[in-house]
Amino acid sequence: MGKRLSKIYTKTGDDGLTGLGNGNRVPKHDPRVDVMGHVDELNSQLGMLIELLDPASFAAERDFLRRCQHFIFDLGGELSIPGFELISDKQVIAIEQHLDSLNENLAPLDNFILPGGSPAIAQAHIARSVCRRAERGLTALATETEINPAGLQLLNRFSDLMFVLARHIARVQNVPEVLWEQDKSGR
Repeated sequence: MGKRLSKIYTKTGDDGLTGLGNGNRVPKHDPRVDVMGHVDELNSQLGMLIELLDPASFAAERDFLRRCQHFIFDLGGELSIPGFELISDKQVIAIEQHLDSLNENLAPLDNFILPGGSPAIAQAHIARSVCRRAERGLTALATETEINPAGLQLLNRFSDLMFVLARHIARVQNVPEVLWEQDKSGR
């Protein structure tokens, strides 16, 4: 691919509109643009998580998460061009397989888990919650226009992956999971 951006600012968005990948101009508050923003934020949060993971302890996880960044970028591209599809069962299955492999070595859950324990664990939960927001936005968009169902599946599986990855990080780092405790002091 050749160079695409020779000028970073174009001033074309100064009127509150932005361009989709198909050339259509829509308001920056359009639900499609909103979801694209959530997907972009998810990719940024994922990048931070990757950088927080020690390469010596989490090489395979970092490699797979980089691959997921491409999946998520593809989803953003798909959203930017109505009717265009890049996401398929292939990406969803890859996430499921990685999720299953991480989950194999985890103890069953007896309680809710709170984000924390280490910066990487907390960051996995941030990525999970941003992913859930993107998923809610995409389901809302699906009530207005046709979307690729594989994109919804990808986000749903990816948020599950982030939860399991947070637990996996705690196990590898030998950090106790932060378990929720009901406040019994009364109101």
